[in-house]
Amino acid sequence: MRKEFVLYLGILAMACGKDSPKPPEAALLSFPLQNSECTTGVSLNNNTSQVEFRWQEARYADTYELKVTNVLTGLSITNAPTTALSSFVPVLKGTPYKWRITTRNTETQEIGFSEEWFFYNAGTQTTYPPFPAQLIEPASGTPVVRDLNNEITLKWTSGDADNDIQSYEVYLDTDPDPQQLVASPSVSITQVKASVAIDTVYYWKVLTLDRAGNISDSGVYSFRVIR
Repeated sequence: MRKEFVLYLGILAMACGKDSPKPPEAALLSFPLQNSECTTGVSLNNNTSQVEFRWQEARYADTYELKVTNVLTGLSITNAPTTALSSFVPVLKGTPYKWRITTRNTETQEIGFSEEWFFYNAGTQTTYPPFPAQLIEPASGTPVVRDLNNEITLKWTSGDADNDIQSYEVYLDTDPDPQQLVASPSVSITQVKASVAIDTVYYWKVLTLDRAGNISDSGVYSFRVIR
């Protein structure tokens, strides 16, 4: 009996000592830079240039998948998984894009996602509209609880290749196409308070305005106030 018990402990120790599969970590993006104008692409024709996307090696990652999305149309290009740390993609000139890297390995079903970076592919423009604001809070479709003043906080982030954002316009409404302007903060402010009613679905968006008169639209998010 004692020998069987010792054998059981040995097997248990071996099982506990075996390393669990490690999920791939997120890749760190290198180029094109966040909120930049990419001027290094190789011109293919009047409308398109080929841009090299680069990222850093991620721990426990076997392959990397590049996804590049046209911000104006929502159309994406997704490259086949690769072991390389760069990839060339043809993109339209004078057009805003966002890109990210998905990491995978053969040991686990878990995947890693990099940050999502925005850039303008250089064209003939001398000025670019701001990148659409990224709505952070409340996340779309989430339940929201009011504070003691019956208000909630709307938060967003933004960027601009020209670095000339002037202000924002924040719209909040019960209509899916929000038209009620609730705040017009300056460039240094990226969150505002707004009064809301209980058990109500709201829709919100942010317009970003720059000093050249360009405007970008974040698109609409929704949330429900539950109490």
